[in-house]
Amino acid sequence: MSKKINLFANLKYDFSSGLVVFLVALPLCLGIAMASGAPLFSGIITGIVGGIVVGYLSNSHISVSGPAAGLTAIVLAAILSLGSFEVFLTAVFLAGLMQLALGYLKAGAISNYFPNNVIEGMLAGIGIIIFLKQIPKALGSDVEVGNGLAIFTDLAKAFTEIQAGVIIIALVSLAIIIIWDKVDVLKKIKMLPSALVAVIVGTVLNEIFKATGSPLAITSSNYLVELPVVTSWEGFKGIFILPDFLNFSDGLNFSSFTNKEVWTVAVTIAIVASIETLLCIEASDRIDPQKRLTDTNLELKAQGTGNMISSLLGGLPMTSVVVRSSANANAGAKSKMSAIIHGILLLVSVLSIPFLLNKIPLAVLAAVLLVIGYKLAKPAVFKHFFRRGKYQFVPFIVTVLVVVFTDLLTGVALGMFISIFAILRGNMKRAYYFRKEEYEKGDVIHIHLAQEVSFLNKAAILFTLNKIPDNSKVIINASDTVYIAHDILDSIKEFRDIRAQLKNIDVTLIGFKNEYDLSNTETDIRNVSVEHNLLMKHRERHKTSSEVITEIKYEETNGNGKNKKKKKNK
Repeated sequence: MSKKINLFANLKYDFSSGLVVFLVALPLCLGIAMASGAPLFSGIITGIVGGIVVGYLSNSHISVSGPAAGLTAIVLAAILSLGSFEVFLTAVFLAGLMQLALGYLKAGAISNYFPNNVIEGMLAGIGIIIFLKQIPKALGSDVEVGNGLAIFTDLAKAFTEIQAGVIIIALVSLAIIIIWDKVDVLKKIKMLPSALVAVIVGTVLNEIFKATGSPLAITSSNYLVELPVVTSWEGFKGIFILPDFLNFSDGLNFSSFTNKEVWTVAVTIAIVASIETLLCIEASDRIDPQKRLTDTNLELKAQGTGNMISSLLGGLPMTSVVVRSSANANAGAKSKMSAIIHGILLLVSVLSIPFLLNKIPLAVLAAVLLVIGYKLAKPAVFKHFFRRGKYQFVPFIVTVLVVVFTDLLTGVALGMFISIFAILRGNMKRAYYFRKEEYEKGDVIHIHLAQEVSFLNKAAILFTLNKIPDNSKVIINASDTVYIAHDILDSIKEFRDIRAQLKNIDVTLIGFKNEYDLSNTETDIRNVSVEHNLLMKHRERHKTSSEVITEIKYEETNGNGKNKKKKKNK
């Protein structure tokens, strides 16, 4: 039985962190909906469902789900290709159904195969993106930072469109967050996290500017949070959009289920959303102060259920989102109750106080996100992987750069590819220990095989055997080896029986056992051991004194793996 969790045990911490996440999520839900070409309220619906439904079903204590920036391009293209938002919602419903099936098929285990340097690279890349995209908002510019090399031109343009009032509020908010987190007395006031204090102070400061008629006042809705204001029940019902198959005006319509393009969009969303969720869950577990682990299969089920409900209410597809999750962890969340509270606050705000929330300057939220972005990509992370060597640093830095200049999935895929290549290189070097000794009558080459020799080591071993010079003596020692792949055994036998004879190479096999838990190899290994014993007896009878002296310098083993020293002939 799974351990029951008391959601109210840490309410004083979770409420304040949920409030901070709500304030961060609110403009993101609206912005992502706008970027996706969808109704603005669909982003709010996704945030509500992601907070309440997914937050309750998931066992992640830090992760927060909602509309994802990584899906905006897919959503925008899908809405245009399918012809209507209602048909698109059908694809989202099917995608959720697929994610639910993936959870029951235990596909969540794939997250265990993402290397730490790639996960950290993804986090750092997302942090840089968050940081860069908030600079125009902190300056009061209307520029939207794009991707690729356009980042530099967009940032340069942003500095030509600045507003003094926006900059002042952003700087004050930044100062509050930085000072609040550094002063011990203030850090202990957990009910007032720095981000929340910054939101309150920034909003009050702007209201003072307005009241005094200052030119610094921010009055344009472009630089303030903007929620739809519902004034009647009919207006409230009108903001919900039903998927195509639930359009009852002309009876049930299941034609979208037979549309191949709908299924193509559904599969695409299911795969991309699942991968992004698993990556973000892995990242969330890493930033969890208590280092609790999330059941990734349960997470896929929760995400699938969330996407199905979101589509039925007119919402966008969702994933676990690093930005909200990072804000949640930094605000001091203790349990998943904070994610649920953030969803409840989104719902309450839409119904009750949109006019009050619409007074919050986006510059304040930009300051909060600037700090979050910096913490994800702080220089200490880069120094850490640089000190761990090129095989750790190269996949990390490539992931960072590709995530920043292209997209998240491409960055992770390339980082994974480079990591796998690094592992293969590492296996090539660790497959064996190589030592060469030079004597008057030729070289004696010692090859000590590692404890485990898999097919990944085949290329390295073949390369080494091919480079052995003519007229040499080769001793291949498998005394410490507990596993050898079929391919390696066949290659060694082929070298001994064919290539070594052609090159006049004397091959001695030591310690090869007849139990490697491999089918169809027992006979070959026993033959190798028998032939080795016969060879050694033959060599004992015909040794010269110089050869005997040479062989004193290394240990041999018999077929049972027990060491014994060669004795010098008199």
